[in-house]
Amino acid sequence: MSGSHNGWADLFSAENRGSAITLSAGVALYATNSYIVITILPSVVQDIGGLAWYAWNTTLYVVCSILGSALSARLMRTAGPRGSYLMATAIFIAGAAICTAAPNMPVLLLGRALQGLGGGFLFALSYAMINLLFKESLWPRAMALISAMWGIATLGGPAVGGIFAELHAWRWAFGLLLPVTSLFGVWVWRILPKSRHARQPDEPLPLMQLALLTGAVLVVSAGSLSSSGLINLLGFVVAVAMILILRHREFTADVRLLPRNALRRSSPLYGLYLVMTLLIIGLGCELFVPYLLQHLHGQTPLAAGYITAAAAAGWTLSEVASSGWTGRRADGAIICGPLILAAGLLLLLFTVPVAFGLPWLNISGVVLGLTLAGFGIGLGWPHLLTRVLQQAPEEDREKAGASITVVQSFAAALGAALAGTVANFAGVDKGDSGAASAAFWMFLLFAVPALLAVWIAWRSVRVRRLQGRAKTSLSGDLSQG
Repeated sequence: MSGSHNGWADLFSAENRGSAITLSAGVALYATNSYIVITILPSVVQDIGGLAWYAWNTTLYVVCSILGSALSARLMRTAGPRGSYLMATAIFIAGAAICTAAPNMPVLLLGRALQGLGGGFLFALSYAMINLLFKESLWPRAMALISAMWGIATLGGPAVGGIFAELHAWRWAFGLLLPVTSLFGVWVWRILPKSRHARQPDEPLPLMQLALLTGAVLVVSAGSLSSSGLINLLGFVVAVAMILILRHREFTADVRLLPRNALRRSSPLYGLYLVMTLLIIGLGCELFVPYLLQHLHGQTPLAAGYITAAAAAGWTLSEVASSGWTGRRADGAIICGPLILAAGLLLLLFTVPVAFGLPWLNISGVVLGLTLAGFGIGLGWPHLLTRVLQQAPEEDREKAGASITVVQSFAAALGAALAGTVANFAGVDKGDSGAASAAFWMFLLFAVPALLAVWIAWRSVRVRRLQGRAKTSLSGDLSQG
């Protein structure tokens, strides 16, 4: 216990405190905004229409977050820590202002895209700066602190969104972000250094890979707008083809999006990225939970927002609890996490679309299912992210930091697009029966990637242990020789 305590004390020492607060506050802003929007979206649709475009609010937001994440390293090199954070903050404020005044869904989506770009910068810069600002022994704590901001966001996000939604003043929820984000900008100006100690040369952007990555998500999202199964399937086929082309491009191009050889099956990074992607996709159905709770269980926007936030609370609880684990305990967390996520999704399968006749029993099951889902992701999350930084080649450490948010944002966008596809295909807009059908199929299908992640995590951990034993045996032979 003392080791755990000292780890957190070191992170918040006089030397590290300002940096830790700045990095975590940037992610808290990004996360709180996400929960505000999830909570108010049903009210937004009721006011300005656009239910078919419901999932696009998250899809566009996260697709632009991918671009922000991928561009963060270049922004850091040209503008420095302070300048890059201030630019990200300005873009985020512009997006919030557009959302505040949006007369219809297309304009709102433009604002969400700008919010996503600015938020993607903030999110990626936080991870990319961990290895610059903290010693390696503090990386898991710093990862856990940054990710814990999603749990902190559950305290404010649903409350802000829910209160303004019930007052039929959802625009004020976006408007409130303007002064809050401005205050964050002032804090950044005072705390972060203007430039880095060592300037690194600029590297060309991997434009082809970025186009393929974002295009894959947009193709699935475009297909989700149709109720035709053939069009949905075509969207998936095109998206898979684009991802395969991207993978080939990463092997042959001089400019890469991810660390060197990260997408080769023999690379330890491949398994780590795959588990991360499947975990985030598994939680993609969370986007529709407030809508389903309001239409199937008669919950208010405020209550639906807080119930949905149970997933982030579970994520934060498990991540903080497991962040100090090492060795076999960390391996166990990586393997057991996806299994717990699957259990949570299957519990939601029986509680969201099905009414047992006792409302408290249904809602209790929904809260427990969401908490388990989030708990499952958070359990091994800090260890997955830390291992990405550890396994990346030294010259790709900065790229590895940015890749964490690229992969996470891509998975979130793809999860939202898939949720929109399933919801529209199941008839979510066709009354309570359509909403119940959408809920059933979403939670059933989204348990599949969670279960697949269990097997991949087990294989990844097993390979790592075998490699560790081989290195130990080799060093022993060399010492004897």
